[in-house]
Amino acid sequence: MQTQLAEFIRNTREGREADTILRKCVHCGFCLATCPTYRLLGDELDSPRGRIYLIKQVLEGRTPSEKTQLHLDRCLTCLNCETTCPSGVEYGRLADIGRRIVEKQVERPLSNHWVRRSLRWLIPSRRRFRAALRLGRMARPVLPGGLKRRVPTPVAPRPWPRRRHARRMLVLEGCVQPALAPNTNAAAARVLDRLGISLVAPEDTCCGAVSYHLAAVEEGRSFMRRNIDTWWPHIENGVEAIVTTASGCGVMVKDYEKVLHDDPEYADKAKRVSALARDISEVLAGEDLTRLAPPAERPRVAFHPPCTLQHGQAIRGVVEKILLDAGWEVTPVPDAHLCCGSAGTYSILQKDLANRLKRDKLQALQQGEPGLIATANIGCQVHLQSGTNLPVKHWIELLE
Repeated sequence: MQTQLAEFIRNTREGREADTILRKCVHCGFCLATCPTYRLLGDELDSPRGRIYLIKQVLEGRTPSEKTQLHLDRCLTCLNCETTCPSGVEYGRLADIGRRIVEKQVERPLSNHWVRRSLRWLIPSRRRFRAALRLGRMARPVLPGGLKRRVPTPVAPRPWPRRRHARRMLVLEGCVQPALAPNTNAAAARVLDRLGISLVAPEDTCCGAVSYHLAAVEEGRSFMRRNIDTWWPHIENGVEAIVTTASGCGVMVKDYEKVLHDDPEYADKAKRVSALARDISEVLAGEDLTRLAPPAERPRVAFHPPCTLQHGQAIRGVVEKILLDAGWEVTPVPDAHLCCGSAGTYSILQKDLANRLKRDKLQALQQGEPGLIATANIGCQVHLQSGTNLPVKHWIELLE
């Protein structure tokens, strides 16, 4: 793709990066077949190729409109297109750059602006999110059916094992997961404890993904810096890895190196953090799991690989193999590469599209008549659970 970037961005680091990405695109259209929004809407501008054209126009100086913003907002950033692309176009990175520029040039309706700002205020704060969830659960009996299903019932947390092993790993607890699914990280800690590894949970903050992907870049970077400061003493003391049990957080932490590349104080530390970041499946894939006793009851399970796991981190088939080796029957899922519609804050900001994708995903997941659904990301877990009576759990709980 030929480009003529406008003066305002031509000689910037982002401009040079965007130019390199754009020039890789050969207009082949392979990405259209795997783009969830294009499959739903059939509009070229709601496909990766169409959005690339829109971003290219903005970078070349054309004034964006509300329509430009709408098509970029509709993108799930599922990165399915990156998995499909034969030319290695880093679409997700280009979309982040394009969204930030459009956000500065197109004024959002006040209601939309405040919803997005409220999400950035609420979700990254564990204290505020817990309080809001508590209120939602108190009001649950009088909520209408659709909204009631989006408020998960309380889960009794189980205890963590005490630290007793020489091998240590950190875990990013996440901002919403401790309140919504407190047993996910606890289950990871118990499984690793049986493998001779102690999981340490420092007082970290949000990974930064919520702010970063809502075009509040500096706000997101500030969360990343705070986490690095929190983790650094542990890194200096020899922890083996920074474990994530939410794949959405995992893909963000692995990108710290890219996001903080131009920060003179944090660039080297961010590179080290990204190198240490491991999804819990990557950790277990390198361990001897014969020490884990198989569960007495093993219903058929359908596994939903989140986009942030299979496309963002390129981890495919690892969880399924772990579950199969542990004796679980994993049912086949048609079109497993497609997004469920959760996509961070997408299920709130683009509710109609998200619900259509959720219905399609649940239909595919339930074709093999499983007894439960497993996934690897808290957003997908809550989103899918709101549409089915089957239990939806993080897969690590199955290994307990």
